[in-house]
Amino acid sequence: MSALDARADGRPATRDAAAAGSPTAAASNLPRRLRRILSLEDFEPAARRHLPRPIFGFVAGAAETDASRRDNRAAFEEYGFVPRVLVDVSKRSAETVLFGRRHAAPFGIAPMGVSALIAYRGDLVLTRAAAQANIPMIMSSSSLIRLEEVAQVNPAAWFQAYLPGDPDSIIPLVDRVARAGFGTLVLTVDVPVSANRENNIRSGFSTPLRPGPRLAFDGITRPGWLINTAMRTLWRHGMPHFENSAATRGVPILSPDIERVFGALDRLDWTHLELIRKRWSGNLVVKGIMSPEDARTARESGVEGIIVSNHGGRQLDGTMSPLRVLPEIAAARGTMTVMMDSGIRRGADVLKALALGAQFVFVGRPFIYAAAIAGEWGVHHAIDLLGNEVLRNMALLGINGIGEMTPKLLLRRP
Repeated sequence: MSALDARADGRPATRDAAAAGSPTAAASNLPRRLRRILSLEDFEPAARRHLPRPIFGFVAGAAETDASRRDNRAAFEEYGFVPRVLVDVSKRSAETVLFGRRHAAPFGIAPMGVSALIAYRGDLVLTRAAAQANIPMIMSSSSLIRLEEVAQVNPAAWFQAYLPGDPDSIIPLVDRVARAGFGTLVLTVDVPVSANRENNIRSGFSTPLRPGPRLAFDGITRPGWLINTAMRTLWRHGMPHFENSAATRGVPILSPDIERVFGALDRLDWTHLELIRKRWSGNLVVKGIMSPEDARTARESGVEGIIVSNHGGRQLDGTMSPLRVLPEIAAARGTMTVMMDSGIRRGADVLKALALGAQFVFVGRPFIYAAAIAGEWGVHHAIDLLGNEVLRNMALLGINGIGEMTPKLLLRRP
């Protein structure tokens, strides 16, 4: 049963809420803390109040001047819709087929590291909600929960890897991911070195995590996070480790070896992608493509898909918004599936990306904010809000299926 048609667990149906014309149509069924959350953007200020400043700063911040993060949003504003009218849209559907699997919506949950530090058992919360809503969720290799646990909860989840340019490290991790049952492996390629995230220093976040006076004070003044996430995690599961950075258990979050583990990625090149292609029999996706030339090389290397992404503005500051390079990359796709992330906050953004050449999109920060403030309920609410917006906007545009979202329905603003 599609999450966009009905709910088996008593939560409000997305289609019903969309038909009612208001995201508050089923607000009485929501936990109190979610009733004023009317869009994905509303989760951010709520998370700012809930999370310690260093933790929130790590999630919200980008690199250096935040220019790329700002451009990710600005690019969407440069396009306007040209709706068609007097079209019967009563049978519209946002269902989308991706790698042979039918999903309830054209969006999924992007990979986000250390999710379990932001929300209690964050990766499991995200993947359970995604499974119930029938949308894809990508698990990050910099997560704090074993990939085998996530695959058991949601066999349709994807796994995202940061890999060094070392076959002796690559092959064992790829084999571990395959043994766990993941069908799609996502290789992130835009992190040859750690970015200059000055915002982390200003907010008090560090890698490795170093508990200090600021984090202690913020924890005390934010008891919801301190009790329900930090203390609950330590009490039930002990000190969090980076469980999936290699074939064996990684270092704890307080270890000084973290930078060594995640920092040696500058030798990774196309020959290593070809090695992974030979070793991995499932769907292979490359994340972080921003140039048509790289898209063509990825296609020639035999990957099934690419994700056009500037890492949410968190790597090279000044990198263009993925939306700006998307049309040219889509023209070079061949038989590959072209997806996109970075900056999507509204159903209108989803549809604009689809019109410009994406076949699917992923959203990151709002979903982890939702998990932080309200756990699985929060993620369900975020999925419903975005799904409602997509369906409502489809009706207002005069289309019944995602495939009808073409450039003819867009104009670039002067």
